[in-house]
Amino acid sequence: MIQQTTLFSSLQSTKWEVKTSKLRERKERLVIDKRVEDCEKLRRLGIHEIRFIRNREKGIDVKLVTDLFIGAIDNQYDTAIIVSSDTDLVPAIDSLRHRLRKKIEYIGFSIPDPEDPTKSTTPLPSMIPRTDVQRTLIESDLRQFVKPKLL
Repeated sequence: MIQQTTLFSSLQSTKWEVKTSKLRERKERLVIDKRVEDCEKLRRLGIHEIRFIRNREKGIDVKLVTDLFIGAIDNQYDTAIIVSSDTDLVPAIDSLRHRLRKKIEYIGFSIPDPEDPTKSTTPLPSMIPRTDVQRTLIESDLRQFVKPKLL
C-alpha cells in the first residue's frame, strides 16, 4: 500500500491523473477435490474446503472504458495507450478502433519470477491482434522507476 501511494503521488506531481476504485472484501471458498494437489492427503486430515477472504479491486475496468470512450467522442486523443491485460477491455478496444477510428497501443509486461514461476507476467496474446501497436516491457525497462531498498 505504501509503495502504491508513493507511486500515485509521484505520478500526480508530474500532472498525471490517477484514478482508483474501491477494494471490496470477498469471501471465497475452495472445495478440496481432484483439482487440488494432494487432495486425498488433505481429505484424510479432515480438510474438505478452505474459506478465505480476498480483497479485489472492483469497477476499475468500467472506469477505464468510460474514460476511453469519453476521450474518443470528445476527440481528446488519436492513440490510447492501454497498460492492462484485462480481457474485459477487448470489446471496447474493438469498438474504439473500428467504429471511432482510434489507434490503440497495448503495453504488456514480461517479467519472470524466479522464486515462483506461477507469478511471472507475460503479455496477453489475445490483446496483440486487437491493437495497432504492441510493446512489451521487461524488468530492465522498469528498473529505473524502482527506488533501491536501503536495507
